[in-house]
Amino acid sequence: MIRNMISKKKIIRNSEKPIQKYRFYVQSAFALLCIWIGVEFYFFVRYLESNGTAAFYNRPPGVEGFLPISSMMSFFMFIVTGEIHYAHPAGMFIFFAIILMSLVFGKSFCSWLCPVGFLSELVGDAGERFLKKVFKVKIKMPKWIDYPLRSIKYLLLGFFVFSIFFLMSTMAVRAFLDSPYNLSADIKMFYFFANISRTSLIVLSVLFVLSIFVRSFWCRFLCPYGALLGILNFISPNKIKRNAASCIDCGLCAKACPSSIKVDKVITVWSDECTSCMSCVDACPVEDTLDIFTLLPAKKSFRPGKKWVAIGVVSIFMAVTGIGIISGHWQNKISREEYLYLYKNMNSFGHPTGPEAMKKLNEESYEKSRR
Repeated sequence: MIRNMISKKKIIRNSEKPIQKYRFYVQSAFALLCIWIGVEFYFFVRYLESNGTAAFYNRPPGVEGFLPISSMMSFFMFIVTGEIHYAHPAGMFIFFAIILMSLVFGKSFCSWLCPVGFLSELVGDAGERFLKKVFKVKIKMPKWIDYPLRSIKYLLLGFFVFSIFFLMSTMAVRAFLDSPYNLSADIKMFYFFANISRTSLIVLSVLFVLSIFVRSFWCRFLCPYGALLGILNFISPNKIKRNAASCIDCGLCAKACPSSIKVDKVITVWSDECTSCMSCVDACPVEDTLDIFTLLPAKKSFRPGKKWVAIGVVSIFMAVTGIGIISGHWQNKISREEYLYLYKNMNSFGHPTGPEAMKKLNEESYEKSRR
């Protein structure tokens, strides 16, 4: 019956899935960029380890993209004071680019640029093939488990938001950004992975194994960054829409969705898990049945088309980070001498944790402002 219905309609054959092909190219290019940044940062750390005697390598500003909490705090400072903090300015621009991207095209960063999301997809694809070949099954989390687990990332996000925006005053945020701990946070992060502990390795291994059986386990259940972008997803005017009149109820869109959204059961996809990956649109066999639309007040909804998601996501990221570079707020203002000092004393810089530490930081910043 479905075949007869399909034959009476205009069909698009998406066997090559062109948008998914280009999305893979974008993800791969961004992943290679992250690897390049990692290599450059490795040589920068080698310079610090030599106490300044080895060949000097400039610290790559892009490494700040892996400091989301510091970047969010810098962005908060910019909103409140208009000041771009000197320590991790590139991180602030990267954070803003991701926020703007999410406001325009939903949770698109996760499926187009995020290197962790890309790795999760590769592991998930391999896991699905493995389960299908060996066990002849595809694991799907039941709702009574899925929803409680998905709430974990929102609880983590709530913790960070409460700690930064409610426990800390503006002066305390500034004091934290000025602190030696924050200035050396990227170096500490490097050594966390370079000298990874047994406990951390076990945790990462468990997450890897879980991602084989449950697609994108980290992204779906634990990533607070994804939780923030998921909330912004509701505000984004661009949504996947289904034309019920031409839909043949084949269910291919829901089957293709990596986030297990029942696209075939709704008219407009309102979900914090939709990443605008366009997999459902590529899978739809009927022309003009499934696409991304702009839900702005107008006489007629505008369809930007799936190719514009790819162009828009990359353009927004490049435009915002480009402004940071052109404006001279990309490289930080920490000198070589300061970095050498920070490196020598890095192990003595602790992270303030808990309400008492936040209170102390508030008091210290207040006393400092009175001097």
